[in-house]
Amino acid sequence: MKKTYPLLFLLFMSIAVKAQESFSFTLDEAIQYALQNNYTVRNAALDIDAAEKQKWEATSFGFPQIDGTVDYQNWLKQAVTFIPAEIVGGTPGEFEEVVFGAKQNMNATVTLNQILFDGSYLVGLQSAKTFLKISNLAKEKTDQSIREAVINAYGTVLISKETILILEKNKEVLEKNLFETRALMENGFAEEQDFEQQQITLSNINNELNKATRLEFISRQMFNLTLGIPIDQPVLLTETLENLALRSTDLNIVQTQFDVENHIDFKIADNKVESDALLVKYEKTKGMPTLNAFINYSQFANNNNFIFFENAGNWFNSSLFGVSLKVPIFSSLQRSARTQQAKINLTQSEILRNETSEQLKLQVSTAKNKYQFALDQFQTSSENLVLAERIAEKEQIKFFEGLSSSINLTNVQNQLYRTQQDYIQSIMEIIQTKVELENALNLF
Repeated sequence: MKKTYPLLFLLFMSIAVKAQESFSFTLDEAIQYALQNNYTVRNAALDIDAAEKQKWEATSFGFPQIDGTVDYQNWLKQAVTFIPAEIVGGTPGEFEEVVFGAKQNMNATVTLNQILFDGSYLVGLQSAKTFLKISNLAKEKTDQSIREAVINAYGTVLISKETILILEKNKEVLEKNLFETRALMENGFAEEQDFEQQQITLSNINNELNKATRLEFISRQMFNLTLGIPIDQPVLLTETLENLALRSTDLNIVQTQFDVENHIDFKIADNKVESDALLVKYEKTKGMPTLNAFINYSQFANNNNFIFFENAGNWFNSSLFGVSLKVPIFSSLQRSARTQQAKINLTQSEILRNETSEQLKLQVSTAKNKYQFALDQFQTSSENLVLAERIAEKEQIKFFEGLSSSINLTNVQNQLYRTQQDYIQSIMEIIQTKVELENALNLF
C-alpha cells in the first residue's frame, strides 16, 4: 500500500504542472493554432460536417426505402351483424345475429418503395452539392477573418508592451530630471515653478503608464479569446514589434495582380447565382410527372386467443406490387408564378455578383493606397522620432545649464511623447493595412 503514495504524488504533480502550463507563439504558430481551436472556426468545421450529412440525406432519398409495420387488434366487444335467418335454417323473413371474424388478429407487413423518376430529386442532388460548397466557402471566409484577427491581436499585444516600455523609459528620465531640478531649486539655481512643471509631466506619464498596463491586460485576453484559449491562460509572444513591422513591410505586394474570380467573396456571390439557378430548375420540375413503385409482403393471422407465436397459430401470406404515376395537369398558374419568382431572384443574384466584382476591385485599389500611405507614414514617423529624441536631449541639457525654461522643456518633452505615439501607431497601421491588402487580394 505504501508504494502507491509516490505514484499518487507524481500524478498530482503532473496535473498541477499541466494546469500551470503556458503557451508560447510566433505569429505563424498563433495563426495555425487559431485555425484549429478558435471557437468560430470549430463551429464552421461542424457546419461542413452537417452539410456532408445533409448531402447524404438528400442522396439517400432516391434509394430504396424499406418500412415494416406490425398491427395487432383485440376486439373487446365484437360487432354483431344481421343476416337472413333462412341462410342458417331459420324462419324466413327473420334475421339471425352473427359475429364474423376472430376476436384477435395480427398483421405484419414489409414494404419497399422506390422512386423511378422524380425531377425534383435530381435537382435536389445538385442542390445538396451546392449547399456543401456554401459551407466550405463559409469556412474559408471564416479562416480568412480569423487570420486577420490573430495578426491584429498579436500586433496589439506587442504595441501595448512597447508602449509600456517607452513610458517606463520616459518615467525614468522624468524622475531623474525631477531629482536634479529639486537639487537645483534647493540651491537657488531653479525656481519652484520648474519643479512643479516637472511634477505635472511625471504625473501625466504615470497616468498613461497605468492606462497602458490595463490595455495590455485586456489585449492579452482578447488575443487568447481569438486563439480559443481561456482568457486567463498565460501566453508568451516570442516575436518582437520590430520583427512584426519588418514582416509587414513588403513593397512587392502592391504590384500583385488581382484575380477577382479567385476571391472568396466573389466565389460566395457566384455560388449564390448557382443556388438560385437550381431553384429555377426545381420549380420547373414541379410540372413534370413522377413515377414511383412499391412492393410489399404481408402475413396475417387471427385467433380468439393470443397464440400467434405458437405452433397452433396459422399465418396467411399476401404480396402486392404496384406502380404510381402522378401527372401535374393544372395548378391555376401557381407553378408558373413560383418559377417567375425564382427567375427574378436569379437575376438579382447575377446583379449582386457583378456589383461584388466591382466592389472587390475598388477594395483592392483602396487597400493598396492605404498600405502605401502607411509605409510612407512609418518612414516619416521613424525619422521624426530620431529628431524628437535628439531635440529632447539637447533641450534637457540647455535646461540644466540654465539656458532654457521649464515650459520649453515640457513642450519638447510632450512633442517627444506625441512622436513616440505616432511611431507606435504607424507600426500598427502597416500591420493592419498589410493584412487588409492581403485579404483584398485573397493571398491566403
